Amino acid sequence: MAVLTVRMPDDRHSRLKALAASQGVSVNKMIEKLTTAALVEFDTHNRYKARADRGSAARGLEILDELDRLESKQPPPGKGEG
Repeated sequence: MAVLTVRMPDDRHSRLKALAASQGVSVNKMIEKLTTAALVEFDTHNRYKARADRGSAARGLEILDELDRLESKQPPPGKGEG
């Protein structure tokens, strides 16, 4: 496990401590949670981008049109029931 020193303004550190305390975790655990969320967002963006690059805009629009047609054939929510 690596050790990381982070420098930040005192007021931000105080707010981070308060956030961690409000969730019942240490500042270290809070930083782990925040970095995990940032990395998940980064990975999701990269996966989405890679899939989008392999895909076809024309095919994507066809799929959306098909979904619109299917949706228009169904009764609105709460109509046609019971």
